[in-house]
Amino acid sequence: MAITIMEAGLPMKHAKHARRHRSRLGARVASTTGALAVILGAGVGSAAAEENASGVVPMATTAPLDAAEAPGQLTLPAPTGRYGVGTVDLHLRDSSRMDPWVPGQQRELMVSLWYPATHTGNFPAAKLPVSQQVLPGGVTLPTTAGHIGAPVDARAGKLPVLLYSPGLHGHRGQATTLVQDLASRGYLVVTMDHTHDSSDVLFPDGRHEVNLMPPGSKSRHTIDVRAADTRFVIDQLVALARGDNPDAENKQLPQGLSEAVNTKRIGMFGSSLGGGAVPAAMQADSRIDAGANLDGQFFGTSINKSLDRPFLLFSSERHNRDTDRSWARFWRHLHGERLDLKLRGSGHNSFVDHQVLFRQAPGAFGLTLPQLDQILGTIDPNRSIAIQRTYLAAFFDKHLRHRSGHLLDGPSRHYPEVDFIR
Repeated sequence: MAITIMEAGLPMKHAKHARRHRSRLGARVASTTGALAVILGAGVGSAAAEENASGVVPMATTAPLDAAEAPGQLTLPAPTGRYGVGTVDLHLRDSSRMDPWVPGQQRELMVSLWYPATHTGNFPAAKLPVSQQVLPGGVTLPTTAGHIGAPVDARAGKLPVLLYSPGLHGHRGQATTLVQDLASRGYLVVTMDHTHDSSDVLFPDGRHEVNLMPPGSKSRHTIDVRAADTRFVIDQLVALARGDNPDAENKQLPQGLSEAVNTKRIGMFGSSLGGGAVPAAMQADSRIDAGANLDGQFFGTSINKSLDRPFLLFSSERHNRDTDRSWARFWRHLHGERLDLKLRGSGHNSFVDHQVLFRQAPGAFGLTLPQLDQILGTIDPNRSIAIQRTYLAAFFDKHLRHRSGHLLDGPSRHYPEVDFIR
């Protein structure tokens, strides 16, 4: 399991200190866990960050912190929607594109589809898509709420699609807490590994692909690659909705999946650099109707172009368009509904599963208690997750399902931790 501690979104004055700190912290994590440690620099608010793309920490899953669990077993909070959750992994080959990071190799991706499911008790629960399931001290990564191959719950009707892109060098499972909750609310959520950017991708034939991006890779180029990956994945979903099987091994698909895909309603969100890639994907593909960025800095030219579709910016406490010039520039080019929210007490890693995993077993990740507050902020992780789930669902419900509500109109007494930045 690759551990990437995200630093994206720090104010500019903190970027230099963060780079020094991450090298010390990364060395400690690597030596303690024996796993690959990548300190995520993509999104740090400085011009230097664009020169050297860095990534996010892959994560495990966890449950409420006071839940009684078997010793050493990490868990994730249960989904809150009305449906059970199914999942299936797909191996996709892009015959029209070569791999941008490995010359002479065809572009291949691994994605996971998460959806409302029925009869889940008859199907095994999925593990996180990482190579290392047991951490030092015998701490085991959690299983997810997704059940492999379970039938789609027809009561959910046609499923709007949400695409998820992780932080730089992160894996597609790093926001499972948010992803499986959205699936339980009636969405088809497609999580993407960006091969050779991610530090941990497992293919069905047993291949284990790692980060092979050359030193000094530009974040703007990385974002362009992710936009192309996203467009290709949408094409494969369209094929799936036609009744085709896009999986390279032609694996059996869950019952009812093809009929349920609604490619007329598509949203996209991402964490850190994955969030920073959403505007580029939206500019490259008009089929994406709405986008959300969870605390990632923007790079490249896409933020200088007008975008007339809804967009949500959701930041940690010390990062916003007041401290990140890329956010301020992008904000001026948004001509659809735009929201800029700040989560008080949160840190950059509050927007991935680290917020629950690290606090359950900090020693297994090579972290001390003081470091947790620096990395995760001071907000209670269960409260943080509940807030993010609520606002993310409200945003996509409004723009993909046309469900009205007042949560996004302004500050709420039920969620005083959320500031609306006007």
